[in-house]
Amino acid sequence: MEKKPGLLERLFGGGPKPPPETPPPFPPGEARPAEPAPERPLEIPWPPDEGPAPPVEVPQPPVASAEERALAGPPETTVDYIEKVEAAEEEGTEPVAAAPEPERKLGWFQRLASGLKRSSDQLTSGITSVFTKKKLDEAMLEEFEDLLIQSDFGLEMAAGVTATLRRDRFDRDITTDEVRAVLAGEVRKVLEPVARPLVIEPGRKPFVILVVGVNGSGKTTTIGKLSSLLRAQGRRVMLAAGDTFRAAAIEQLQVWGERTGAPVIARPAGSDASGLAFEAVTRAREEDAEVLIIDTAGRLHNREELMSELEKMIRVIRKVDETAPHATLLTLDATTGQNALNQVEIFGKRAGVTGIVMTKLDGTARGGILVAIAQKFGLPVHFIGVGEGVDNIETFAAADFAAAIAGKH
Repeated sequence: MEKKPGLLERLFGGGPKPPPETPPPFPPGEARPAEPAPERPLEIPWPPDEGPAPPVEVPQPPVASAEERALAGPPETTVDYIEKVEAAEEEGTEPVAAAPEPERKLGWFQRLASGLKRSSDQLTSGITSVFTKKKLDEAMLEEFEDLLIQSDFGLEMAAGVTATLRRDRFDRDITTDEVRAVLAGEVRKVLEPVARPLVIEPGRKPFVILVVGVNGSGKTTTIGKLSSLLRAQGRRVMLAAGDTFRAAAIEQLQVWGERTGAPVIARPAGSDASGLAFEAVTRAREEDAEVLIIDTAGRLHNREELMSELEKMIRVIRKVDETAPHATLLTLDATTGQNALNQVEIFGKRAGVTGIVMTKLDGTARGGILVAIAQKFGLPVHFIGVGEGVDNIETFAAADFAAAIAGKH
């Protein structure tokens, strides 16, 4: 049986080669045609009359560290690869390429820093442009105070940070890194007292959570994330589609219920929201749910009739359980800036807000509004949202937020 030539022979040739064929001689009496002169390449000056062409820069591959080279082992040579292909051919198989490594999942602080990038980039850029001299003077302090106010940190916070710098570093050398460190420290002082987790009291069953906020603040998405978090803790969760004005909101909550394994109490669009809330609390009791999360319709905080309807909903819930709702969470859209302060004040008075969830921090450069709210109202901040993913929710940590917004990674 004739041996099949290997890949090396097929690539580079092997064995005896036939002699090259020689052209037949020309018949006698006929002149041999003249061979054409070789063509000269067209020479074009580059650029004309301005010297030789610049050298072409060839991008070089990144150089691996010694540790990476040691882990990877010796590189595969061409001969190694050819032998691998030949062995696969003999076995009648094809070499299988190595599977790509799975994408590394970012940790919470990395996601937080990424979500606050707009805010931290604006602050870092502003600090760099303000602190252009070595010694700290009054003009730099005034500019820095204006920068903090523009980033929605609030007058009180801005004044406090500049007062700290004036007291400790005035007329002394200072770097931008030191300024960011002072800012992070002052933000942390304000946020630590309000950074409190949402506690599900085991003695209250079901533990009723009412979620309120203006249109588009992210209530339904927050409920879905919170449901996922509580289900991951092994809790029995039930959801109630209390935004009966919008069919899309009902459908969205039902999708979240399917994704997180939580039953959803819903009625057709246009139904009475208070009646649905009454039914939800009753069903949650009967079905032994540990947590009931009730969605509500978005409403402007300055619309009297809508706020009165929310108060009615709370009264109806208390007919089933006079201690409910046990937590009333206000979702705040960070992109609204200073308007969020008014929302906290009015929803706090009319709905008895017990905690805050700040959403859409990744969509604004004015993340300092959370600091201003904490300093003015002192309400617990339970969660912040920095993305649409189901896992983009975590118990609020003051130190992480302060470091991320100040660019101290």
